Amino acid sequence: MMFDPYASQRAMRQMRRAAMQRGVIAALDVGTYKIAAVVLRLDPAASALDEPGIGNMAGQAAFRVIGAGTTRSSGVRYGEVSAMAETERAIRTALQAAQKMAQARVDHVMVCLSGGNPRSYGLAGEIDLEEPVVSENDIARVMSACDMPDFGAGREVLHAQPINFALDHRTGLSDPRGQTGRNLACDMHLVTVDASLIQNICNALKRCDVELAGIASSAYASGMSALVEDEQELGAACVDLGAGTSNVSIFMKKHMIYADCVRMGGSHVTSDISKGLQIDFAMAERIKTVHGGVQATSMDDRDMIALTGDSGDWDKDRRRVSRAELIGIMRPRIEEILEEVRARLDAAGFTHLPSQQVVLTGGAAQVPGLDGLAARIFGQQVRLGRPVRVRGLPQAASGQAFSSVVGLSLLATHPQDEWWDFEMPVENYPARSLKRAVKWFKDNW
Repeated sequence: MMFDPYASQRAMRQMRRAAMQRGVIAALDVGTYKIAAVVLRLDPAASALDEPGIGNMAGQAAFRVIGAGTTRSSGVRYGEVSAMAETERAIRTALQAAQKMAQARVDHVMVCLSGGNPRSYGLAGEIDLEEPVVSENDIARVMSACDMPDFGAGREVLHAQPINFALDHRTGLSDPRGQTGRNLACDMHLVTVDASLIQNICNALKRCDVELAGIASSAYASGMSALVEDEQELGAACVDLGAGTSNVSIFMKKHMIYADCVRMGGSHVTSDISKGLQIDFAMAERIKTVHGGVQATSMDDRDMIALTGDSGDWDKDRRRVSRAELIGIMRPRIEEILEEVRARLDAAGFTHLPSQQVVLTGGAAQVPGLDGLAARIFGQQVRLGRPVRVRGLPQAASGQAFSSVVGLSLLATHPQDEWWDFEMPVENYPARSLKRAVKWFKDNW
């Protein structure tokens, strides 16, 4: 019997379906600054959970948020686990808070990850049809005809989505099944991440006694939440400015066609303030949140901020700095992050898209004046994106910092089709892709 490289992904899909039938599933965002969990209650009277159709989120299963929990992240750096016991404790705290509010036990969790050095690949495959009408089997065959790239050891596939089909000379098809033709081609988008990131998150969730029902990239989840339908269709970039990482995704025709990550975020700005003003990290975070900005005016020279401390040195503990000085520390780092994001977008060919809207979201996007600075750096239209409104979401969890977990809720209730949702004909697997096949977690998961 030949090894099926995507058995574990299919197993997670089965877990998700089991959760859907139970009517309760949790979405978990494991970030550098906070860990957020929401519990979703599925509407049993909703339309079918897995509607026919490839790729597009034509509609979503009706759901309601019945519980939400947030805790300060611990043991996570750059979106990756650095201390397992601390991460487990923080995940458990967030999940317990959400379950307590929901008054329901959750056994299945979907998680979104930042970090892991995501890399994007565009794949193409083409087959001649055996029958004149395109069938489900033909979709599986054309996907298996895509030649897997050599993404190296220690990397695992996180997403593998068909983003475009072409039948004979007609392209731009989202679902060619049932149509007549002779030649079928497919374009796919593949995202890989470091295997250790996924393994560590799986181990942490296992220690929390919950089943993993799916994994998604934070860049993907944020884009699904913060971009409106027109932006997803015409082409837009979503920049999720988190604490440890800034995730970048580009959407076109309602599909993610590029994902990347910059290993800098809001905590680096806080660190600069802490070092520059010689204050502790917690106070630097508070000052950044209350008084921060990127555009200094003449009034900011006179707007003084008190720095209180408990070092025992009276002069040091009773210092005052101007807001202009604070902005002078924050702006260079924020400019550096946005310049790095622009370099990633340029490398991805974003300037060639018909629409070049850039949407900023994430907790670090709440700095006043950031959209104006970003518009100058990107040279494009820039807006601040808030997550879409979902039923039952508490007001405290509806800000930009919660775009990832809200987007993950949408993906949990109506995921886009991926490679492993189709029964691949084993004899059609390219030999190379079998050799580089991906093992998702240990056999005892």
